[in-house]
Amino acid sequence: MRSTGDRRDWGARAPDGRGGGAQASGQRGVSRRMLIAGGGLVLGAVAVGWRAGGIATDALDPATTATTDAAAVAAAARSRALARAAARPGRTSNASHATAGRHAGEAADRPGVITARGARGAHGHQHTTANPPGKPQQPVYYVDDGPKVIALTIDDGPSPVYTPQVLRLLAKYRVTAAFSMIGENASYYPGVARDVADAGHMIVNHTWDHANLTPLSGSLVRDEISKASDAIEAAAGVRPTMFRAPYGAWSAAALDCCASARLTPLDWSVDPRDWSRPGVSAIVRNILRNTGTGSIILEHDGGGNRSQTVAALKIVIPRLLDEGYRFEVP
Repeated sequence: MRSTGDRRDWGARAPDGRGGGAQASGQRGVSRRMLIAGGGLVLGAVAVGWRAGGIATDALDPATTATTDAAAVAAAARSRALARAAARPGRTSNASHATAGRHAGEAADRPGVITARGARGAHGHQHTTANPPGKPQQPVYYVDDGPKVIALTIDDGPSPVYTPQVLRLLAKYRVTAAFSMIGENASYYPGVARDVADAGHMIVNHTWDHANLTPLSGSLVRDEISKASDAIEAAAGVRPTMFRAPYGAWSAAALDCCASARLTPLDWSVDPRDWSRPGVSAIVRNILRNTGTGSIILEHDGGGNRSQTVAALKIVIPRLLDEGYRFEVP
C-alpha cells in the first residue's frame, strides 16, 4: 500500500510503536551514556508506570524475573507477538513473514513482554548493569548520562514529507536525535537518509521492511538486519551500530544477530502512540507526563501521516528544554 508522501505506508496496519547507524565520523558512538539494561531477560507480564522522577506504579514481581536460556526467550517473544497480533490489526511483510500487530503500546499493554530493566536509584537515575559473560547484549531502555538527560528517537523513515520537517525542527532547537530507518525506505529516498546523517543525527537499523522477527529463523533475521544495514549505508554513507526491533519484539535470534553484527539493541521507555494519531494534545500530554531522567522517547516520521507528530514535537521539544532537560543520542 502506498501513501502520498511515503513510499512505504505503514498506516494500513497497526503502526509500530514497539516501533516502529554506523555514525559518520562526526556522530557520537555508543558511549558511557549507553545503558545496557541488563541482568538477564525478564519474563512475565510487566506493568511499568512512570512519573517525572521514575517508576510510579507496578514494580517487577521477583517471581517473574529470571535469566533464561535462548529457547525460553524465543518462546516468550513469540507469545508476546501473538498476543499483540490477536489484539490489533496486522499486516504481512513483503517477504511474506507472519502477520503481527505493529505497536505494543505502553508497558502495561504488553502481555508476556520480555524486558531487562536495571534498578533505578533514589533520584530516578538508572545504574548500568553489565551483561553476563557469553550472554547476548540486552536491549537499551534508558540513557544514563546524568540528571535531566533524555533521548529522542524517530522511527520508520526516511520520509520525503515528514523527515525534512523533523530535521528543521531539531535544527531550530539544536537537538540531536536517533532515526530508526527502514532499509527499504532508505533505498527509496537516499537523499533524505543522507540529510539525516549530514545533520549529525544517529542512524539506527530498523530492519529491511519492518518485519516481525519473532517467528523468523535465524537466517531470515540476519537477512532482515544485514540487508537493512547495507541499504542504509549505501544511502546515508554510514553503517548503523544500533538496531531497533519492530514492535519491540526481541527474540533470541535477533539478539544473537545483534551481537554477531556488533549492533547494540535499542528499545524505548516512553511511547506516546503517535502512530495512532490520537491528537496533538494527547501526544504532548503523554510525553510530558511520562518523561523523566533517562527516558528514551519514541516518535515516528514514517509509516503514514505524521503531521500530528510534527505538531506535537513543536510543543514538546521547547517545553522539555525549558524544564531543564538535555537531549542526547542513546
